[in-house]
Amino acid sequence: MSSVVYIPQDIEEEGKNYLLERGYQLRIGSDLLPEVLTKEVKDCDAVLTRSIAVINKEVIQAGKKLKVIAKYGVGLDNIDIEAATERGIYVTNTPEANANAVAEHVIAFILSLSKSLISADRELRSGNYASRHQLTSIDLEDKTLGIIGLGRIGKLLAQKAAKGFGMKVIGYDPYLTAGSMHDLDIVPNIEELFKNSDFISLHLPLTESTKGSIGSREFSWMKTSAYFVNASRGGIVRENDLVEALRTGEIAGAGIDVFEVEPPDADNPLFQLDNVIVSPHSAALTKEASVRMAVHAAMQVDLVLSGKKPQWAVNDPLTKELST
Repeated sequence: MSSVVYIPQDIEEEGKNYLLERGYQLRIGSDLLPEVLTKEVKDCDAVLTRSIAVINKEVIQAGKKLKVIAKYGVGLDNIDIEAATERGIYVTNTPEANANAVAEHVIAFILSLSKSLISADRELRSGNYASRHQLTSIDLEDKTLGIIGLGRIGKLLAQKAAKGFGMKVIGYDPYLTAGSMHDLDIVPNIEELFKNSDFISLHLPLTESTKGSIGSREFSWMKTSAYFVNASRGGIVRENDLVEALRTGEIAGAGIDVFEVEPPDADNPLFQLDNVIVSPHSAALTKEASVRMAVHAAMQVDLVLSGKKPQWAVNDPLTKELST
């Protein structure tokens, strides 16, 4: 009997075809409720999951035959990696699939905010042609972009901002010391980055140490003319503090792709603010990146079920160690 791959939330055909062509059976999930996940995973050899399905300890324990949990995407906050490691199950992600898509999305936010594009569109549609003299826009050249988290996305964003728009780029990463890298200078502490940036883009994973780590103190450090962008994880930012900073003019505006609660409530106060542009956690979901995430995740499943070591493991179930 061929191995069964459980896909709680459907993925692109290219990823499914990769598995089908190699003889695997696919089980597409019927619902993302915890009780459904634990029931449907029981006789499966692998899970290929997106961000919404919560693969917690109970789900992992229910999957008696599981050998690998492959994440479609990079963030791993919906997977209990420790529980998987204890069970001898590989956890993988797709770090090379969507970095460019997210970096481009951040650039789109920065361009929209700096050129007041949303306001200009709204005003002109309402008949206010005079808004061309009323709305403010700014050049990006020589402005400072501060990047928090210098992984693949952060470094790629720095390259695009510096080489494409002539921006000065500074960065902060808790795992890197101050100094110079290609296209950016690393500052010694996050306060310096917040105080000296015209735009700030957040690119940290959601962990116990980063959860709620950006709030009123950090926003108070920002210039009143500066903009904040988050296309990483909503839980890193205290959303109420962000709303207050935007309402009071403590910061100029924000581009937000991720939220503390997803999907966000329809009456989320961010949606009521004119100095905010939002998107539905879609920065990584270009057509090209979506296909890459599906195929790259399927590749990891095939490697493990073929008895090989996966290319992008975030743990080592043989030594019971996490590599993230």
